[in-house]
Amino acid sequence: MRDRIRGHARSASPAVPDYLRISNQIMSEVESGKLKPGEKLPSIAQLCELHQVGASTIRQVFIRLEALEVIDRHQGKGVFATDPKTWLRKP
Repeated sequence: MRDRIRGHARSASPAVPDYLRISNQIMSEVESGKLKPGEKLPSIAQLCELHQVGASTIRQVFIRLEALEVIDRHQGKGVFATDPKTWLRKP
């Protein structure tokens, strides 16, 4: 019983929260050139469907990416990727 926490078996490595996994994936897509600087990201609804998460998780993704200057949000226009050279380097 000591190996169980809150009813779940303890795993060898801790799970990465969805918002970190998704934001890291978006950052990788921009860095690799799959998503170009200035390109519009999918909507919150589209990202929810794509990643099978709720809207609050995608809002957390956007908050993190905006803080790291990975995206620019423009009211009524959308969310756009920025140039990786301009990103802040924080965890």
